[in-house]
Order: sequence, then C-alpha cells, then structure tokens
Amino acid sequence: MTEQAPARLRLDKWLWFARFVKSRTLAQELCESGHVTLNGASVHKASTTVKAGDTLTLVLGPYKRFITVVELGSRRGPAPEAQLLYQQTQDPERLIGFRGEWEDRPQGEGRPTKKDRRAIDQLKGWE
Repeated sequence: MTEQAPARLRLDKWLWFARFVKSRTLAQELCESGHVTLNGASVHKASTTVKAGDTLTLVLGPYKRFITVVELGSRRGPAPEAQLLYQQTQDPERLIGFRGEWEDRPQGEGRPTKKDRRAIDQLKGWE
C-alpha cells in the first residue's frame, strides 16, 4: 500500500518535512515571525497551506532562500529524500548587515568591560 501525498499541506509541516527546520514548533515560529513569504505574500500563520508549484522565500539565519515546492511529501525522511521536495530557484542571498557591530571587535582589544557587555546585550535584544 503506497501513501498518496495530499493536494495541499500545512506550511509548518512542509517546512519540517523538507528539513528547513528541526521541529514543527520552530517552523511555526518561523512563519509567525514574518520570515516566510508564499507566492509574494507574507505568511503569519503556520496553518497556511502549500501546494506543488508554490514559490517560497525563507529568511533562515543570514540568508534569504528562494524555493519552489515540487512535491508535498508524506513524511520527514532522510536529507536526500527531503531535497526532492523543493527546487532552489536562485542562489541564497546573504543579508547585508546581518552581523552586528558587537561581533566585529578589533583583534587584541581583550575582554569587553561590564559596560561593553551591557551595550552588547542591549543591541542583541537580550535586555
């Protein structure tokens, strides 16, 4: 008995099947944060459905990836199987200014002071 892939699939499930994220919870957070566009429209709900032929733009870390959905799949398989679910339409774009100025400390300045660490925490949004 072979399983037929559905005509439509939840976006968070597809992102997890295609191994763009490690868990469905992370896929939901990615969608809700506005880092995913589907056919040019921003997606804010993980329950949005995708079908074969849809185009996705994903912001993952310092890169923006452009993907076309080829298949929906029925399970989270190994990486070679997951790569068959999508086709990359363009090379990933490196986002300009992704690294903060706190990551570009000149060599030899030593350990940051307490004041510097507080400024770094504020820049990173931890405070």
